[in-house]
Amino acid sequence: MQFHETAVTGAFVIEGKAVEDERGSFRRLVCARELAARGLEVRFVQSSLSTNKKAGTVRGLHLQVPPAEEAKLITCVRGSAFDVAVDLRRGSKSYLQHSATELSGDNGKMFYIPRGCAHGFQTLTDDTALLYFISDYYDPNLSRGIRWDDPRLAIPWPLTPTVMSARDRMLPLLGAG
Repeated sequence: MQFHETAVTGAFVIEGKAVEDERGSFRRLVCARELAARGLEVRFVQSSLSTNKKAGTVRGLHLQVPPAEEAKLITCVRGSAFDVAVDLRRGSKSYLQHSATELSGDNGKMFYIPRGCAHGFQTLTDDTALLYFISDYYDPNLSRGIRWDDPRLAIPWPLTPTVMSARDRMLPLLGAG
C-alpha cells in the first residue's frame, strides 16, 4: 500500500496494488499493520455503504464531536466521487484547510480522514457507491456538519449539485453555529 500525505494533517490518500488475472482482481482494503505504522486508526467498529443514484449528488460535510469523534477510511466501489476532508481541529497546522481526491471503482484509491475532520463528497457519475470503515459508533446526538458551500472553505466542487438532503442544505456556515 502506498500512503500519500494531503494538505490536511493526518489525512492520506492510500493506493493499494490490485492483483489481476483472468478471473478479475483482488485488492486489500484494510491492513492494521500498515495503518498503525503511520499512527493511524486500526480499529473500525462500523462499516457503511452509501449508494447514490445521480451524478452531482452532494453528501456532507459531516462529522461527530467528542466523545465519539470518528476516523474514516473511504473507498468507492462503483462509479466515481470527489471526496473531501476539512480540518476542524483547532490548533492543527492545517485548521480550516481541505483536501480532496477522486475515488472511483476503477482507481481503487482510499481516503483516510482523521478524527476531528469533516467529510463530504460529490458523485461524478450516476450509480455511485462508497464504502466507509468508521472508528466509532454513530451517535445522532453528536452528529454535526458544516455547509458544503461555505465561502471560508472555498471547496472547488466539480459539478453543480443535483441532489442534496434538506438537512445538508440547512447545515450552518463556519462560525454560525
